[in-house]
Amino acid sequence: MGSVDGRRRLQAGDLVIAPLVYLVDDDRDFREEMVFGLSRLGLNVHGFHNAAALYRACAAKPAEIVILDIGLEGEDGLSIASHLRALQSVGIVMATARSSIDDRLNGLEAGADAYLVKPIDVRELAATVMTLNERLNRRRAPSSPAPRWTLEEGCWVLTDGMGHRLRLTTSERHFLERLFSERGKTVDRRALVEAMGADIYDFNYAHLDTIVSRLRRRAKKSDMLLPLHAIRGSGFAFTD
Repeated sequence: MGSVDGRRRLQAGDLVIAPLVYLVDDDRDFREEMVFGLSRLGLNVHGFHNAAALYRACAAKPAEIVILDIGLEGEDGLSIASHLRALQSVGIVMATARSSIDDRLNGLEAGADAYLVKPIDVRELAATVMTLNERLNRRRAPSSPAPRWTLEEGCWVLTDGMGHRLRLTTSERHFLERLFSERGKTVDRRALVEAMGADIYDFNYAHLDTIVSRLRRRAKKSDMLLPLHAIRGSGFAFTD
């Protein structure tokens, strides 16, 4: 029952981030067993017996994860790992019978991200591949740029990221602070009035338009093009 549950969890994850995996091992029985087992767990795996076959496959379609034995005929796994690491961004898992600390260090120094010692349970290999792929995806994902517009000095100063600064009045500070809390979204007029500490039933809502108009004029004098927009019938939004 436990192995079935593990297989289902891996398959659910693979639907989202299934990597292309190349496995290189000159032991045909091990290679075919791992390719079959990993494929059943939902991974997209192709097996190769030596470096030349791997390089041909990578030239046609680069893998996201490569699983390598060290003791291959011809070019060994350490050399392949160094070659792959120098040419492309790829996850590398060593799967080998060599278990000494020196072998492990050599593998990691050659560029391996993980080092597993045979005999290897296919579920452990699959989990290693999936974990490594998730880590690589986070590393590859573009980071969100920092907001260009910021409130500084206790939210009393508005900056545009280009060296321009505008000191705010009390009402402007509370108004912008509320908009910045939901940057890019429309904040309704009532919420803005509440943020300014005014009575929502006694406040003249036209005063919000006056605040915005004055803020835009002051920003323009400071060479700042304010991305502050009035949303008809709703409220205001700060879109940068």
